[in-house]
Amino acid sequence: MINADSSRSTPHPYPVHYLYPGTIFAHRTPHQVNTVLGTCVAVCLWDSVLRFGGINHYLLPYWNGQGLASPKYGNIAIPRLMKKMIDLGSHAGDIRAKLFGGKENEENEKGVFRIGSRNVEIAEDLLRDWEIPVLSSSVGGPKGRKILFHTDTGEVFLKYLAG
Repeated sequence: MINADSSRSTPHPYPVHYLYPGTIFAHRTPHQVNTVLGTCVAVCLWDSVLRFGGINHYLLPYWNGQGLASPKYGNIAIPRLMKKMIDLGSHAGDIRAKLFGGKENEENEKGVFRIGSRNVEIAEDLLRDWEIPVLSSSVGGPKGRKILFHTDTGEVFLKYLAG
């Protein structure tokens, strides 16, 4: 597993939380949050002053207004994660972001669906609107990703998945 932020890999003393698709996690206590991404996107937010973070994992870019406004949609998951960070004491100006996922399936690459790239676009648009800097990202391309997010340091360890 490579560190998306540097070349070192360190063991962690944290509780481990597996983040399922369509969910959000943020906590003031250090955790390692693991998730696996294909066309889905994870936005990792980290408070550089209070030194804690949160992450979401959404499947589709936009909620169409039908049914529940679920965090399985980017335009719901990203604002909810931001709100959770603020509720835990963050100030918007102290928050930094990292983006992962958005794999494109070959059959969709030139098609109208483009789920992966549309998932990435909604994250980039919202973060730009909120003036939250994106420190690093690994998005698009033909491979899925497994990520491990350390909420107290903001470090993300990344492994590309086969095929």
